[in-house]
Amino acid sequence: METGTHPPAWKILLAFAMIYLGWGSTFFAIRVGVREVPPFVFAAVRFLIAGAILFAWMRLHGERGPSRREWASVLLLAVLIFLLDYGLLFWAEQRVPSGIAAVMMATIPAFMAIWEILLLRTQQATPRLVLALLVGIGGVAVLMSPSQNFGGMPVSGPGAAALIVGAISWSAASVLTRRLALPKSKAMSAGAQMLAGGTLLMLAAAALGEFRNFHPAEVSRAAWLALAYLIFFGSIVGFTTYMWLIHHESPTKVGTYAYVNPVVAVLIGYFLGGEPLGLRTILGTVLVLVSVLVITTTPSKRPVALAVEEAGVIPGEL
Repeated sequence: METGTHPPAWKILLAFAMIYLGWGSTFFAIRVGVREVPPFVFAAVRFLIAGAILFAWMRLHGERGPSRREWASVLLLAVLIFLLDYGLLFWAEQRVPSGIAAVMMATIPAFMAIWEILLLRTQQATPRLVLALLVGIGGVAVLMSPSQNFGGMPVSGPGAAALIVGAISWSAASVLTRRLALPKSKAMSAGAQMLAGGTLLMLAAAALGEFRNFHPAEVSRAAWLALAYLIFFGSIVGFTTYMWLIHHESPTKVGTYAYVNPVVAVLIGYFLGGEPLGLRTILGTVLVLVSVLVITTTPSKRPVALAVEEAGVIPGEL
C-alpha cells in the first residue's frame, strides 16, 4: 500500500536489496550453523534473542502487549510457523543443500492457494491455477527424482519431506491468521510470535536430547557469526525493512521476494558453499518459481502478499 509521500528511489531500491539478498542469504547461514549446532537449539537461540529484542523494543515505545486471547493466537502460530516450519527447515538443512531448501520452501504460495481453494473459497480452481500447481509439483518431483537423466544426486527423502511439511504448516498459519485475534501492531505480533516460537523450539530441543552432546565452547566462530547474522539481518532488520517497504510499495511488488530469494539462495550456496548447480537444480528451481509467479499473480478476492501483510505473519524468509 503506497503512502502520500513516496520515499526516494534509492531508499526503495536499498530496501528491496535488503530483503532479496538478506533473506536469500539466510538459508546459507542456517546451513553453516547446523553443521555444528543441533538444529532446534540453533533455531531456538535465533528466535528467542530476536523475539526478545523486538518485543522489548515495542514495549519500551509504549506498545501494549498481547491480551490473553491474542497470546493464545500467537501460541498457535508459534507452533505452526516456528516449531514446525522453521524447526523442520533447520533440521532439513543438515541433509539438503541450502539452495534446494530455499526452492522447496518457495512452494508456500502453492499450498496457500490450495488452502484458499479448499477452505476460504477466495480462489477458484481455474485451469491457469491448476496448471501452475502441477508445474510446481513437477519442480519438486525433479529435485527428488532418482532418475540419472537430471544429473547429480536427488534431494534427501527425509529432508524433502520435512521441508514440504514445513511449507504446508506455514501456509496453513497464514490462512488461519485471518480468523485469529492478533495485536494490531505487526511488529509486536512478530516479536511475540518469535518469542513464543523460540521458547517452543528450546523445549523441543530439550525433548529431543539435543543438549546432551552440545558443547558451546567447541562451536566455531563461523557458526556464531551465522547465528548473529540470522538474528539481526534475517529477523530484526529483515522484518522491519519488509514492514517499511510494504507501506510504501504494493504488496504484489514486495511479494516478489518469494521468487527472488530462492535464486539468491541457490547462487550463494553454489559460490560460497560449493553446492551443486546442475541440470536437476536449475530445472527444479525454474519449474517451482514459474509456479510461484503464476500463483501469486492470479487474481483473487485477496492477493497472497496482501493477506500476509494484513495478518502480520512472519514472511517466509524465511
